Amino acid sequence: MDTKLIRNFSIIAHIDHGKSTLADRMLEITGTVQKREMRAQLLDDMELERERGITIKARAVTIQHVVDGKTYQLNLIDTPGHVDFNYEVQKSMQACEGAILLVDASQGVEAQTVANAYLAVEQNLEIIPVLNKIDLAHSRPDEVAEEIENSLAIDAADALAVSAKTGKGVEAVLDKVVKDVPPPSGDVNAPLQALIFDAVYDEFRGIIVYLRIFNGVLKRRAMTHMLGTGKVYEAVEIGRFEPHMTKCEELVAGEVGYLVSNIKSLGDVRIGDTITINKGPEVEMLPGYKEPMHMVFADFYPTNPGEFELLRDALETLSLTDSSFSFHPETSDALGFGFRCGFLGLLHMEIIQQRLEREHDMDMIQTAPSVTYKIEKESGEVVVIRSPGQLPPQDHYEKLLEPIARVSMLVPVEYLGNLMQISIDHRGVFVRQEHLSPTRVQVDFDMPMAEIIFDFYDKLKSATRGYGTLNYEITDFRADDLVKLQILVNGDEIDALSSIVHRSQADTRGRAVLKKLRKEIPRHMFEVRLQAALGSKIIARESIAALRKDVTAKCYGGDISRKRKLLEKQKAGKRRMRQVGNVEIPQKAFLSVLGGDDK
Repeated sequence: MDTKLIRNFSIIAHIDHGKSTLADRMLEITGTVQKREMRAQLLDDMELERERGITIKARAVTIQHVVDGKTYQLNLIDTPGHVDFNYEVQKSMQACEGAILLVDASQGVEAQTVANAYLAVEQNLEIIPVLNKIDLAHSRPDEVAEEIENSLAIDAADALAVSAKTGKGVEAVLDKVVKDVPPPSGDVNAPLQALIFDAVYDEFRGIIVYLRIFNGVLKRRAMTHMLGTGKVYEAVEIGRFEPHMTKCEELVAGEVGYLVSNIKSLGDVRIGDTITINKGPEVEMLPGYKEPMHMVFADFYPTNPGEFELLRDALETLSLTDSSFSFHPETSDALGFGFRCGFLGLLHMEIIQQRLEREHDMDMIQTAPSVTYKIEKESGEVVVIRSPGQLPPQDHYEKLLEPIARVSMLVPVEYLGNLMQISIDHRGVFVRQEHLSPTRVQVDFDMPMAEIIFDFYDKLKSATRGYGTLNYEITDFRADDLVKLQILVNGDEIDALSSIVHRSQADTRGRAVLKKLRKEIPRHMFEVRLQAALGSKIIARESIAALRKDVTAKCYGGDISRKRKLLEKQKAGKRRMRQVGNVEIPQKAFLSVLGGDDK
């Protein structure tokens, strides 16, 4: 294939702006998929993606499109829209030369539209603005084109108007991709240089590597060398995504495809690694991917302690298909052996948990999420704290620093007052405000990351009736009056329920957590004492009354002293049970700490 006839591009947009539907129409119009095989969101093949109606994994597909009698090979990568899957978008862009910036013509520019557009500009991609959903009665293409120019400084005068649902204008988008997106700059005659941008595990074929060829040619049966891991494998099968895996004899510079090499060990493949020909000329490693910055940490513990190794295997398999989360072993006094996992956000955490339960049949307890903190000692040494349990006593450090995020929110003008109020309530510091159009405004705040993951997003959606959108990035670590809020159950600290909070919120947060726990922990044969403490000071208490058998049921009238004797005997028994009884805390109780207050 002549590299001048290849185009690599991705579709980027905010959630629900129609990326996957546009990809469907492209596959249909070019005849890549027969009408009888067609279904909505064809590229979203994960069960969770179809159930939730969101894209979680980027998917590549090869399309053949004819323009002026020439057949062009278009390699399309459909990307997720949610802020938690930004890493997938960055990985996809590194395999592309252009991007379709899709904007909903009724909703306009949203927070994630802005974030993804900036990512594309950083990668020097050719950006093609496209307005979708023009068939809706309340679409406003002219105003939205103006929003694109105001907020992104991208010329939208000739933005294409399409309806991904009906297919109107989609062919013009494909023609514009051919015309505007530059062909890949790779040299077919140079030594092989290919970037691994994704991988999946197949129990019958081993690890299937997704790659983009930058230079040279990869032929079937060639011996390949992975520069990062130093492993050598034979290319047993190579091919393209059309959209199903289709075998071919060779992949040339500029193409996107897959490689099967009977790789069985998960540690042998690293996303972002460079593949070249074994014992061929030396080549430089391609710039891989930056390590993702984990924002949220939570612990996963197997319900059955004997399944610790099974959980490790499941996490290793998942980390191959999703390299944006990390895990390392952790122990808890209350829950035993488990893993501390790092995620890009709360939705990312939820997806990983559900994939472990569905794809690997794991039964787990997950602790409430927390963010990364730093402590500064008297000597000036800075130590990273990934969970409240790692925080030493207050006299062991000088400062406790928390991560601060620059939060960018887009809302209709009428909800601006509500937005300001909830942002200030969550310790936000106003940065700037910008009107994108007469009806929409962008507001930036600096806010502690811990406030965002606690309940800020839910409050934002409620305060703006679902119209507010949010994007954030960590900018700094700052010291504040932070304390460790301990949760005690019958006098024992439950490290999995402890959290780090601002001193002014400790009382409110402690009471809210205890109220939630009181609802979720079942009654026992003895009284269960729930307490919230700052160091040795108890700041809140709730009690779960004991289950009591009616020991006086058989006493009909008669002397009251007999009833008293039975009640005293029961009371003494309850005291003994309180000393030796173990409290069972269900998984729901650990997750209830997530929900914020009930107000």
